Amino acid sequence: MALQPGAAVRAGARGSAVGRRGAAAAAAAGGRRQLPRSAPVTSAIAAGHDLSSAAASRQPAGSSNGNGSSPARRAAPERVQRSAVRLALQVNEEMWHQRLGGELLAAAPRVEAADALAHCKWEAADGTLTQQQLWERIRDEAREVAAEEPVLASFAHMTVIMHSSLQRSLAFILANKLQSSTLLGTQLTRLFVEAYEDDPSLVEAAVADLQAVLERDPACDTYVKPLLFFKGFQAIQAHRVGHWMWMRGRKALAVALQSRMSEVFGVDIHPAARIGWGVMMDHATGIVIGETAIVGDNVSMLHHVTLGGSGTGKGVRHPVVGNGVLLGAGVSVLGPVVIGHCSKIGAGSVVATDLPPHVVAVGVPAKVIKRLDEFDEPVKQMDQVSGFILDFMI
Repeated sequence: MALQPGAAVRAGARGSAVGRRGAAAAAAAGGRRQLPRSAPVTSAIAAGHDLSSAAASRQPAGSSNGNGSSPARRAAPERVQRSAVRLALQVNEEMWHQRLGGELLAAAPRVEAADALAHCKWEAADGTLTQQQLWERIRDEAREVAAEEPVLASFAHMTVIMHSSLQRSLAFILANKLQSSTLLGTQLTRLFVEAYEDDPSLVEAAVADLQAVLERDPACDTYVKPLLFFKGFQAIQAHRVGHWMWMRGRKALAVALQSRMSEVFGVDIHPAARIGWGVMMDHATGIVIGETAIVGDNVSMLHHVTLGGSGTGKGVRHPVVGNGVLLGAGVSVLGPVVIGHCSKIGAGSVVATDLPPHVVAVGVPAKVIKRLDEFDEPVKQMDQVSGFILDFMI
């Protein structure tokens, strides 16, 4: 539709007024909260993010790599590179919080990443099956599938029954899911087996994830179902191996695996992202987790969740999701913010500031509308509507 005469001028005036109001709000909030915050950056660095290589590889405008590199760029002293890293770490979060400014950020309590990841850690419940007991249960369930549905008999045998251990079965399943004409299943199988033999905690994490799915998903009544059919579980296990590669310097292979995961599962998780134990991705379609994101233990998230970055800076620019958090369908958490442990974020919400533990937050932008009892664990109930849906509309 064409603009009427003078409409552009009026629109510009409105924009200027909004900008002035935002600036005034930011100035008024300045006495209530000191900017910038640097603690989440420090916490994430201590957690092991590889930031130096990313910052050092960043090219200035007009320069190029390889044979066309600028001589001045090649001759730059190491101290310039180190300064660039420090600047990236300091400026990225500073810019993010200055953009928010005003009442929105001033009203948000500060949450430390270390605190969000210190509570509600994964612990095996009393009576939980051991890894060997779980594997025997899965094989029995696979035999039942083969007996009940002859069409799936060979499938159940090839994926589960013929294997001697959970790690061998999981390696075979993931390799056959992710193989392509140029990335062969036999190559991937050897790669997954190598990872599981080198780091047994990868299999322990898979066991925790299986337990989480069975406990939290009412549509799941056997262990063999998520192992064979739930792409959320399979995507997490593929990411764990990709992260194992990334941390050992095999970054090209890790990114290749990430690409195949995105194509096959519709789940895009950067291999540098850290994911805890007992994590469930229900439905999983459209989930995106960025490079410097951290997802704690006992987290559940539904489809189309985004843990997104705050821009092109090379510092820590993605969220920390504390232990025991429930993220509803379509939630977006943007920037280097922290969600406190055992909180619940309503479907479709956009989180752009820190959120304290044990709260319910909804809206665009997300606001705290309810405080939970300190013993409540929303991730176990998986209740996405109770407590806010009747009295809140996005």
